[in-house]
This record gives sequence, C-alpha cells and structure tokens, in this order.
Amino acid sequence: MGQKFRLLVVDDEESIRDLLAIGLGHRGFEVKTASNAQDALATVGAFSPHAAIVDVMMPGDDGFQLTRRLRQYPNLYILLLTARDAVEDRIQGLDDGADDYLVKPFDFDELVARLNAGLRRIQKDETTVWEFANIRMDDVSHRVSANGEAIQLTAKEYELLRYLLLNPGRVLSKNQILQHVWGYDFPGDDNLVEVHISSLREKIHDREKIIIQTVRGFGYRLGD
Repeated sequence: MGQKFRLLVVDDEESIRDLLAIGLGHRGFEVKTASNAQDALATVGAFSPHAAIVDVMMPGDDGFQLTRRLRQYPNLYILLLTARDAVEDRIQGLDDGADDYLVKPFDFDELVARLNAGLRRIQKDETTVWEFANIRMDDVSHRVSANGEAIQLTAKEYELLRYLLLNPGRVLSKNQILQHVWGYDFPGDDNLVEVHISSLREKIHDREKIIIQTVRGFGYRLGD
C-alpha cells in the first residue's frame, strides 16, 4: 500500500489484540488497540483511524453497541469479528453500521484482503451523480437519498448501490458483486451478498423488490 492506513483493533482478549497488532503491523498498517468500547471511543478521537476491527462479544457495551457509536465517523470502515454465524446476527451488525463481518475462526490473509479492499474503495472520490427510480447518489458528497429523503448507508452498502447504479438493467451475479464490492474472490458465501441486499432494500424503501430485483439462479438487477 502506498498510504499507511491506521487501524484500531477492539477486543477484550489480550492474546487476540496482540496477535492482530503484530500481524497487521507487519503488513504495513499502523495499529492501536483497545480492550473495551470506552477505550475504543477515546482512542478514535485521538488516533483518527481509517478502519476499526471490532469484536462483537465484549463485556459492557458489546461490538454492536460500539458500532452504532462509531458510525458518527462516516469515513470509518468497520469490520466486525464474531463467533455468531446466524444470519440475524449478521443483519444486526450491518444495520448497526458495520461495513463487513468475519466469522471466527478466520484466516488472517482473508482479513487483510477485506481490509485492503474496503479501504481502497473508501478512499475513492469521483465527481458523478447517479439517479434511478427514487434513488439519487452524489459521489462527491457521498450523500444518498430515496424519495427525496436522505438515507444513511454503510460503506459496503454504498459501494453495492453504486455498483448497481453503474449497471442498470444488467443482471449481476453474486460472484461479480463479491469481486467488485469486496475486491477479492470469496466463493460460496452467498449470505454476504444476500444480507447486504436485504439491508439496502429496507433503506431505499424497496420492500416489494421492484427496484433491486432478484433474478433467480443468476443474481440481482436494478430495475428494467
């Protein structure tokens, strides 16, 4: 990486904090750690990280609660580490503002790949406005509205919607979405795309699946 990104690792287990700090440091990141939500919030203010890796199951305020509070920093990429593999838990994390999640135990190289992909996309700043149906996206201000009302998207939801807006009417497979939005091959995890699509539909008031259409056996398409 050309730029040295700052990462905050939040986990109540010292061994995991130390392991991630050492490993990510060797990959070129500048890393600080926190053992709980209170320390994490104090560190964010002083350290201004580009990304936060947050464990879900912590005493006191858990990772979901911390994520909601960290969402006040709109350009902060948040990746949740969780031992919970239920779809409901993933949806909660995304609804609370996380950009991605990784289920424990995880592969370290995959963690780095997800971080690099997410950070690359957050750093982009193009001068384009897209409109489709009731949706308007301003890629300069990173503001999105539906039916004229501003909506808040996570970084991953934003990139997913942007990819759909760039390809109206085109059927995009789950693998295509994974490769474009997440920036790496991650075969077999269809839930990752499905959860983000579901969350995005709710936020743009597309509960009838008219705007983001499911093409069974193929993928998703933005309208006709």
